[in-house]
Amino acid sequence: MLPMEHSSWHELIKAQLPEHYFGKINAFMDQVYAQGVVYPPREKVFNAIQTTPLEKVKVVIIGQDPYHGPKQAQGLSFSVPEDIPAPPSLQNILKELAQDVGLRDHHDLTPWAKQGVLLLNACLTVPAGQANGHQGRIWEPFTDAIIKVVNEQNNPVVFILWGGFARKKKALISNPIHHIIESPHPSPLSANRGFFGSQPFSRANEFLKADGIEPVDWLR
Repeated sequence: MLPMEHSSWHELIKAQLPEHYFGKINAFMDQVYAQGVVYPPREKVFNAIQTTPLEKVKVVIIGQDPYHGPKQAQGLSFSVPEDIPAPPSLQNILKELAQDVGLRDHHDLTPWAKQGVLLLNACLTVPAGQANGHQGRIWEPFTDAIIKVVNEQNNPVVFILWGGFARKKKALISNPIHHIIESPHPSPLSANRGFFGSQPFSRANEFLKADGIEPVDWLR
């Protein structure tokens, strides 16, 4: 069973999907975790929605898929554990944060997730060493359903879309009460093309404050 039967997400996600889709996800995970090394650890696959209840979501940051190196992925987009070196995209996120809001001297983003920042990857698993290795296999309908559930909420949410892949998800965000912040991806390949200087963190907080919502402490 998916570890969210009693969560605020469960029934709403289920309603967005074809019948028995959760069973298909379980079967997929049984298969791929038996075949070889897959990241994140299976108990962390749903970490984003387990850490951030639906009723707490105030910001959504969409990534593509988990990091595919040993011990990096922890089920939260762009985040790695504190004892693992920050990958280049995360380094650039922290550089932009330092310019935008202030210096954050740690790189595990779990404190963001606990404040209501849904750190969602479009694919929730990846084979070791194979970026996008599970793309198109099972996850996209599930994670699109999560975005649709957030879109249908009556409280304003800020969606931060970095790069072309995330920006395609804009089509799922139709509720006019929400806010969208777009820029190039923080990857070294594109960060200098408009990610740096985009001020997503202060802009997100300005939207939240204007809507009467407590801003995110991005330095936690």
